[in-house]
Amino acid sequence: MSTYEYLSTSKENKIGYITLQHAPANALCQPMFVELDDVLTTFENDEEVKVIIVHGEGRFFAAGADIKEFTQGKDGATFQEMAERGQRVFDKMEAYPKPILAAIHGAALGGGLELAMACHIRYVGEQTKLGLPELQLGLVPGFAGTQRLPKLVGKSKATEMLLTSDPVSGKEAVQLGLADAAFEEEQVLEETKALAEKIAQKGAIAVAFALELIQLSDGSPEEGAKEEAKRFGEVSQTEDAREGIDAFLNKRKPAFNNR
Repeated sequence: MSTYEYLSTSKENKIGYITLQHAPANALCQPMFVELDDVLTTFENDEEVKVIIVHGEGRFFAAGADIKEFTQGKDGATFQEMAERGQRVFDKMEAYPKPILAAIHGAALGGGLELAMACHIRYVGEQTKLGLPELQLGLVPGFAGTQRLPKLVGKSKATEMLLTSDPVSGKEAVQLGLADAAFEEEQVLEETKALAEKIAQKGAIAVAFALELIQLSDGSPEEGAKEEAKRFGEVSQTEDAREGIDAFLNKRKPAFNNR
């Protein structure tokens, strides 16, 4: 579809692919955030794309942030601006109206893990290494890793991972809730594609509402439930809802048109 300097994109069977291409380890750099933001906007407005897969080219998903950029920072304000740019893009991913799946192999460390945690679902290789080693450099995570990791693995385990800088394997990540399923390295992308194809069969409106409502679960239960009732009323009036109900009653597979 398009080629950027640090990313490439394509689409097939209603799935949009974002491939990280920053040799040798797909380290996240500031230009990559600009490109990622642009790709997300493009895919959001593309009706042919219903699910997105993020994966890395080469040996790793993304093994950290670009440390060379850290030597170019003039002052604390520069580093803060770098962190805020990354956070804006990852917040956009978390609140995205289409599912974003991470196919993680090799390693997702530092900024790479922060990118993965911003995705809605994570499939990993069994021996893949996942962690936030920033304290090894005398730093702390900058792309909201300290905020997302405790929500996934619990505050105590997140504290241990941060303070020791020790990574966990893909198998351990699934047990902790950091990843959703683990496979042999060479199977991760294919398994993620299979999941994406299954999700792509759903109606786009219901999927977007579901993602929105799941995000609201972090806040007030009462407000979340109130919004759920509102969205339930809205989605019940769509063509897809009528099609889904008719298909169920007539024991056939629904054919959603995203209307």
